[in-house]
Amino acid sequence: MLYYLGQYLADIAGPLRLLESYIFLAGLGTALGALLTWWLLPRLWHRLPTDKGREYAIDAEKSIGKPMSGGIIFISLFIIISLLVVPFDWKFAGILVCTLMAMIVGYLDDKSIGGWSEYRLGAADLIIAIFASIMICELRPFTIWLPLFKDAFIVGPTLFIAVSTVLIWTSINATNCTDGVDGLSASLSSMGILFLGGILYGIVGHADISSYLLVPHYKEGADWAIMAFVLVGCLTGYLWHNSYPSAVMMGDSGSRPIGLMLGVLVMACGNPFLILVVAFVVLVNGATGMIKVALLRFFKIGIFAKIRYPLHDHVRHNMGWSNTQVLVRFMLLQAVGTPILLVLLLKIR
Repeated sequence: MLYYLGQYLADIAGPLRLLESYIFLAGLGTALGALLTWWLLPRLWHRLPTDKGREYAIDAEKSIGKPMSGGIIFISLFIIISLLVVPFDWKFAGILVCTLMAMIVGYLDDKSIGGWSEYRLGAADLIIAIFASIMICELRPFTIWLPLFKDAFIVGPTLFIAVSTVLIWTSINATNCTDGVDGLSASLSSMGILFLGGILYGIVGHADISSYLLVPHYKEGADWAIMAFVLVGCLTGYLWHNSYPSAVMMGDSGSRPIGLMLGVLVMACGNPFLILVVAFVVLVNGATGMIKVALLRFFKIGIFAKIRYPLHDHVRHNMGWSNTQVLVRFMLLQAVGTPILLVLLLKIR
């Protein structure tokens, strides 16, 4: 909205041309997301449902009574601010609708007694992931790039939607599983989304740099990047109140849309393997537990039976790590590992 307002008013007041600058819009969106989330959360969290404790979770009793489902506040702000600062396109509007759907599903799960069943949540996530995948490719062939291959590939919408749906569904659930230590899920997710925003703006969204690195150029890369930075801003404002010991928790209404956006931004970059680069700690922490449960439940294979999942529960229970140690060490692994893996991904082609 502001982008087009800047085009209309630029001749009236020169400084309003700033509204046509993607850098300015990204900075404005990030600042608004951080400040509004920081300011609104403590004024509204008394209206949120409270945590009842989670079975089998470590130190679950310490969270009982805290406001939860804070995601319904900062994800709503993310949607509103994105509509304000991202140049309008029906594709982005559709993704924001998917984000809203993921937030509502998560909130209903948070609010319900006993929570929704895994199968019900999985089915809802699948529908949202399919719709988001359709919006990304717009039912048209999509150009992707892969490790070890110099040239890009054009894939049909059916294949793209299939791969994208699996990746986004996995990202939603892995991010949700990582939400168990104060600040962990939001910190790891915001780091991954920040890296993706940089890739979308400075690599695949930049014609010269993408040409130099032999990756496709996506003309809407900068638009996706603004959306990424707005979400990072909202997560920053949330983390101010969620740092240990937390005053509020995001709940499924936060973790599910965050996981959705993480997967969506990876696919917008055109390389599904980027999820392993920017969110490998999230995947190891959350998605491996999903694999363990699936093997045990459907194939009666009790692999890794002695390892607790999510992995953050294992290191706390079996290795004696404190919540702060889990947060700092997991963040360090991702902060150091992501640049190394990204360089390898871009240069070994």
